[in-house]
Amino acid sequence: MNLADKVLAVNNDLPIRTDLPVHSGKVRSVYWLTEKDSRRLIKERGYDVAENAPLAIMVISDRMSAFDCVWSGEGGMKGVPGKGAALNAISNHWFRLFREQGLADSHILDVPHPLVWIVQKAQPVMIEAICRQYITGSMWRAYSKGERDFCGIELPEGLEKDQKLPELLITPSTKGILEGIPGVPAVDDVNITRKNIEDNFEAFSFRSSEDIGRYEVLLKEGFDVISEALSKLDQVFVDTKFEFGYVTDASGQEKLIYMDEVGTPDSSRIWDGAMYRKGKVVENSKEGFRQTLLKHFADSDILLNKDRMDERLALARDNELPESVMMEVSGTYIDIAEKITGERLSLSENPKAEIIEVLKSEYGLID
Repeated sequence: MNLADKVLAVNNDLPIRTDLPVHSGKVRSVYWLTEKDSRRLIKERGYDVAENAPLAIMVISDRMSAFDCVWSGEGGMKGVPGKGAALNAISNHWFRLFREQGLADSHILDVPHPLVWIVQKAQPVMIEAICRQYITGSMWRAYSKGERDFCGIELPEGLEKDQKLPELLITPSTKGILEGIPGVPAVDDVNITRKNIEDNFEAFSFRSSEDIGRYEVLLKEGFDVISEALSKLDQVFVDTKFEFGYVTDASGQEKLIYMDEVGTPDSSRIWDGAMYRKGKVVENSKEGFRQTLLKHFADSDILLNKDRMDERLALARDNELPESVMMEVSGTYIDIAEKITGERLSLSENPKAEIIEVLKSEYGLID
């Protein structure tokens, strides 16, 4: 079996019982279970959710997304070996730490396979919150051009690229396009301020204004938990994205939870600590792949300029990356996952067959 066969590239064609269309994103596919199967699993497995809560199977792929495109490699490699398992293992680890330290639960109820989660349906808060501990990336590019106000936060003069910020910054943006909110343009991922949220908390799907403070506490405490754990591994936690939602537990109590993924190389920047102290940034996250792409193609503006999206999509479609590039990414993801979890990452020889078998024999979700 060659490398391409070990990659789960297509994850929306599994024969899981569902009455609804499969929802596929750039990396994950979601299969909403039938009401009968949801109720059965809740009862059989004792999940701490309302008895009528909708459940879903979430299957992560090994596809490699960057600059809003999916990239492939030579030899039919439609993804990166081990990437999906690494992302799931890392998120599982942080979510477990959050729960153990009394922060909040997540949407994950069960992990049948390294590439699969059973999740409960959550009502998402319509905010993507980026926590930043260092000035780099898009924030540095804006700062270097003279911008000082970021989501209503004024940064001081004299900061240098990749420098640690005076304090942890929360720079929220909209999750998708939200219309009819005063002062908030109806644009995807537009930056917003805390006052925008306070003045329109219901439009952002907060249940109450008090939950804004709760959300900020969970952001900062979650960031600190990950940052402290990574520092013990001599890794620098630079920035990350958090998402939240509401669910109802078995007792009927509604609660704010973490959702999506957290602290992964896809949603965060992680730097090697030893190299950073020497004045060099070595990325242990997707940012390293992004930088490789910028160097690989002669006209890097195609990747950075949103007005050239058609050219960018064609670039990703028509260019197979060298196998060495894909395997370097694989090594980065697997290595950081094994560092974080302290366990060897188990890679599937035939991931799709394994997933079908476990969901059929142990969960009764495949006929």
